[in-house]
Amino acid sequence: MGNKSASQSKTDSQGTNTTKTKAFNGLGNLIRLLPTGTVFLFQFLNPVSTNNGQCHPVHKYLSSLLIGVCGLSCGLACFTDGYEGSDGKTHYGIATTMGLWPGSRSGDSVDLSKYKLRFGDFVDAFFLVLVFTVLVLLDANTTRCFYRSLENKEKIMLMVLPTVIGTISGVVFMLFPTKRHGIGYPSSDTSTTSATKTTSATKAASESTA
Repeated sequence: MGNKSASQSKTDSQGTNTTKTKAFNGLGNLIRLLPTGTVFLFQFLNPVSTNNGQCHPVHKYLSSLLIGVCGLSCGLACFTDGYEGSDGKTHYGIATTMGLWPGSRSGDSVDLSKYKLRFGDFVDAFFLVLVFTVLVLLDANTTRCFYRSLENKEKIMLMVLPTVIGTISGVVFMLFPTKRHGIGYPSSDTSTTSATKTTSATKAASESTA
């Protein structure tokens, strides 16, 4: 009887670990949608700003500021783009209704009007901020700091949120494929950048539900 109970407990434990692994894989694929520098900044400074979850009022202010800055960075990254100049270097600018700003350097024969602002940029920005919000909600330190009542529900959120957001984001990025590789993203051509985001979102959904 004792051996049977121990075996059942071991099986349940292995099942839980497998579930957590799949959930974290799904979350990892969602994180790939975000600007690399922004994710690094948040994960590096978050333990400090939240005092590892043991928040005092000053830590809440610092953490709120960090979350706000990183969320803004995720959204603004969708409105930046880059092009390769005649010097072989990648130059970045901000997308406007007229094209990329600032304009091309003298000697560059790049048509910057093709980088003009599009409706899809706003859609991508919204969903990237949404993905970052999921990352914040699933962070243990942030949860303990702001939402202690949600701490017991963290496992449920870890299973549900990457799946839901991954599915929705995958559909959105297929309907509005990104045409940019702006600040915070590795330089690549349009098709590669779009495919990477769509694939990451799809994997986030499939690996969490597998």
